[in-house]
Amino acid sequence: MIDLMSIARTEADSGDLFGLFSKLYEPGDVKPKGHPDAVVWKGGKFDGTVNPVAHSLTDAFALLGTVAAVDVLGLPFYAVPMWSQYRHDTKLASLGWFGNMPCISIKWSTAGDAYVNDGKGGKVVVMGKSANAPLRTQAGVYCNVRPYGPITVVRCMPCLPYSQDRKAFNVDAKTGNIHSEMNTPGVQMAYANRLFLKMVHETGRLGRVAMKPTQAMEDGINAGLHSWLLQGTKFKVGRKYAVDGYVENKEAVDRIISLLPKDFKAGMESWGGQIEQHISDTNFGLLLWDLIEKRDCIILATDLDGDRLTDLLADVSEPLRAFGTRVADHYGFGDKAKNLWREMGYTTGNGRDMTSVMHRMSGLPIHEQTLGSADAMLLRLLDGDESMGGTKQPYDPRIHFVLIRDAYLDANPKNEKLRAWLDDAIAKFDKVYGGKRPGFLEGYKALKAAIKPWGA
Repeated sequence: MIDLMSIARTEADSGDLFGLFSKLYEPGDVKPKGHPDAVVWKGGKFDGTVNPVAHSLTDAFALLGTVAAVDVLGLPFYAVPMWSQYRHDTKLASLGWFGNMPCISIKWSTAGDAYVNDGKGGKVVVMGKSANAPLRTQAGVYCNVRPYGPITVVRCMPCLPYSQDRKAFNVDAKTGNIHSEMNTPGVQMAYANRLFLKMVHETGRLGRVAMKPTQAMEDGINAGLHSWLLQGTKFKVGRKYAVDGYVENKEAVDRIISLLPKDFKAGMESWGGQIEQHISDTNFGLLLWDLIEKRDCIILATDLDGDRLTDLLADVSEPLRAFGTRVADHYGFGDKAKNLWREMGYTTGNGRDMTSVMHRMSGLPIHEQTLGSADAMLLRLLDGDESMGGTKQPYDPRIHFVLIRDAYLDANPKNEKLRAWLDDAIAKFDKVYGGKRPGFLEGYKALKAAIKPWGA
């Protein structure tokens, strides 16, 4: 058993977490490309039957939950130190280490604003805050994919419309960056666009494009890239933008196209499917109808709208269920209302189980998850009353196991033995946490007893 409480206290007291983990895990046998001085640890059972996954060791319950889960499961893994103090002390160098690990990875995001020691006896806000933006830049991320229920959002990043200042607007011929008040990398948008079309082609789902080319000049370029990519394919476009973005912005779009690999569209001549082009604002309403009607669809959005779309997707099911319960209660159905959502075939929960995968222009994907209230929950654990007198529930670490399952299946797509074992581990987890939720430390002990580690 790992002394999780000792780890929590060490972090809370700004103690030597690095020394603690150096004793807990052995040095890894890989180094990320271009980072010979990177610190990488390894753990779990390396028996040659499973490709390992890399974990970022960040903060609070993102840190504790990961350490507990990898210990329970026993799968082979690498770990890169990335908690607030350490990434601040390394001037964000550890982000480059993690972002360039040569394997499928898992990145946890925690609260952006945190105080760390400044090395001079004082406190300062952590450099890079949540570190999401610098990590994506260093790792070459161009989008994340967020599936939830029938809806999958392909969110290009870091694409941030909306500029309307034509004097400041230009496309840099050397970088492809779309300059204005914002700074949108056109090359990344081209990659996100292509991935979106590939997913529509391979899944047969409806494809929706969420842009605002009529107002945001960046989106005029983005729509132009989309139009160029559709040329020579078998896609059918239903609703179309009134103006073809490639015709309108051909010279600027061509500057971005010239920076792409020459074979960027290779094979796309056989791709097909149904595409609908929408002004981004309308996608919020469309998404609601897609969710209610259980219509499978994939949405392409910029960073700004993609963030709002996934936030809405995460939050909307709870009020829909609450409204359904009121209708059921109004007609006297009573307790049946609790099961109505699942009985009608809806699969979305409260949004905390929404997964996300970041794709890189070169290199393997990074699975990511945000844990917004991790610091507050850690303080409750340290205070000895996770439930705050029964007003709160203890931390539920299920998302750690779900995220780990997704990442290992991504890294080992044909390993059916691993798939069956992971599914069994999730089922055993649900038995432990199916009734009254145990405290985090008690739950860890129960999971250790219920789940036989991989390769044991």
